[in-house]
Amino acid sequence: MTLPSRRAGNIVGFLICAGLMAFALYAEHGLHLMPCPLCVLQRIAVIALGLIFLVAALHNPAGGARRVYSGLTALAAIFGVVVAGRHVWMQHLPPEKVPACGPGLGYMIETLPFSEVLDKVFSGSGECAEVSWSLLGLSMPEWVLIAVICLGAGGIWNNLRR
Repeated sequence: MTLPSRRAGNIVGFLICAGLMAFALYAEHGLHLMPCPLCVLQRIAVIALGLIFLVAALHNPAGGARRVYSGLTALAAIFGVVVAGRHVWMQHLPPEKVPACGPGLGYMIETLPFSEVLDKVFSGSGECAEVSWSLLGLSMPEWVLIAVICLGAGGIWNNLRR
C-alpha cells in the first residue's frame, strides 16, 4: 500500500481546517453561539494551521523546506493546544472558582494595549467557562483540542516523511 503524496496530505489538512471553521461559523450564525475571547483565539490557531497546509500544498516542498512547514505547523498547533487547553481547564473549574465576566474582545482590542488584551484573554472570564454546546459529551473546546493535536501531529509527520 502506498501512502498519498505530501501534497495530498496537506490538502486534506487544509480541508479539515476549512471544515472546522465552517462549523464554527455555523455555530455562531446558525446556532447563535457567540464565541468567547478564547474561542476567537482557537479560530486563529485553526486558520493558521489551514493556511500553512494550503501554502505547503501549493508549494509542495522538497528537502529542507519540508522542515520549515513542519516547524510552522508545530508552532500553530502548540498555540492551539495552549489556548484550547486553557479553555477546557476553565470549563472544568468549580463554579466558585470561575472568574467574573469581563468586557468583550472587540472592546478590549480598541481600548487596551495588545499585551494587556492577551493577559485578560488568557486569564479568562465567566463566559469562557460556560459549556453551551457538546457532542458525545465533549464541549467545543475539547473537540478543538483533539483536532489541533491530530492536525499538528499529522501535519508534522506528513511534511517530514520521505
